[in-house]
Amino acid sequence: MDATVIVTRFLFGALALVMFGLGLSLSPADFRRLFKHPKAVTLALVLQVAGLPLACYAIVVGFGLPPVFAVGLMLLAASPGGISANLFSHLFGGNVAMNISLTAVNTLLSIVTLPLIANWAIGHFAEGGQVVPLQTRKLVEVIAIVLVPVALGMFVASRRPAFAARMEKPTKIFSGVVLAVVTVLAIANEFSTLTAAFAQIGPAVVLFNLVSLFAGYYLSRAAGLDKPLATAISYEIGIHNSTLAIFIAVSVLGSFPLALPAAIYSVVMYVTAPLFGWALLRRPAPGAATAQ
Repeated sequence: MDATVIVTRFLFGALALVMFGLGLSLSPADFRRLFKHPKAVTLALVLQVAGLPLACYAIVVGFGLPPVFAVGLMLLAASPGGISANLFSHLFGGNVAMNISLTAVNTLLSIVTLPLIANWAIGHFAEGGQVVPLQTRKLVEVIAIVLVPVALGMFVASRRPAFAARMEKPTKIFSGVVLAVVTVLAIANEFSTLTAAFAQIGPAVVLFNLVSLFAGYYLSRAAGLDKPLATAISYEIGIHNSTLAIFIAVSVLGSFPLALPAAIYSVVMYVTAPLFGWALLRRPAPGAATAQ
């Protein structure tokens, strides 16, 4: 079997598993929680939907990236927060409950925003049919792979809460392992292409990741949010669902070069995110006692 087909199937299964695990951890209370922190939710969604794509566009133009990499990085910018955001937020003092709620809303919102941003980027950057825009049938596939597993996970959690509670941690761990395998397979499949492209797109990917993390935290603090909420927002918009971006690039748009920014990012974030969190832990939070 062709290696690309194997990677594509693994991507499909990994993404479905991650979305199912997210569904297991969700309840109606997670959505009600959003109304308790309207400022935090509004800021996070504005940054996710508008702020990050604009910052990404500026980076793409500033670095003069080739069209296929420009579209790939914009695809990553449009992807919602990944499950790793919850883990990093937990490790470094973030409001994990807010992370879970934001991930759920961002994931649902991305069903609309991601195709719009992706197709705009394709039309703006790609030339001569280098990249085929998202077609209706492919869009339905993306909706299905995101919504159906989440809905199934929530259904299981509502009917079998004890089972969902027991399975939540093992599912997250297993999802992490599967994601690591998928990343390794994707990188190994096109290792020569990846290494050749790293010098060209690596700095842009690292800068985008750092801009996302710093903007999420410091804009939140400037808006008067407490440190746990600011940390949650920082990781929510700074740690993207690279699996979704890779899946759309490889499986939906049929282009591995499009997936290269997300593939590089999936490695880079495990270096930048802990360093950023460590810096936050060492930094005293003025007015930390004042909760939003």
